[in-house]
Amino acid sequence: MVKCPRCGYENPSNAVYCYNCAYLLTDSHGNRINNTKRKNSWDIGIAKKIVIVLGIIIIALLLFSLVYNNTQPSHNETLNVITDDGSVHKTASYPYVAVIDYEGSWYAEMGNPNYLAKESGYGPKKFTLDCAPWDRVAIDAKKYDYGEGEFKVQLLRNGEVVAEDSTTNVTGRIVINYNY
Repeated sequence: MVKCPRCGYENPSNAVYCYNCAYLLTDSHGNRINNTKRKNSWDIGIAKKIVIVLGIIIIALLLFSLVYNNTQPSHNETLNVITDDGSVHKTASYPYVAVIDYEGSWYAEMGNPNYLAKESGYGPKKFTLDCAPWDRVAIDAKKYDYGEGEFKVQLLRNGEVVAEDSTTNVTGRIVINYNY
């Protein structure tokens, strides 16, 4: 009797194929085929195994990235301040506004001292500064046309003037540093 390695059926010793599942038991010369492989073994090359493992790692990283990005607070949420008593003080996203009031040509650098925005223009203008409520704010502005009119710079926080300066000097320069 010959036991089929696939289904375990006991076949007669002269059987070429398993009577139960038609599995090949002998080769073309009548020799018994040695079918002693373990069931459910990985019968793939090492390169395929590496590709599968790398694919799993890449999918895991993509899923982690997706979950991480979707669970981060929005920019507006990160600008909230938690006070000593544990309450949350919601603030405007960008509470600071710079106002340059001059009828001539001017140049200014303003914002967080580490990341100053550079602006130039003619006539009065307002700029919303990309600063959080707790940031230091700096404004360095000067006349470009050496005019004799009043050159005035204001810093507003949530609509209220928190710092201002003016000059009538022809080479007028104003520097404002504000710490909340």
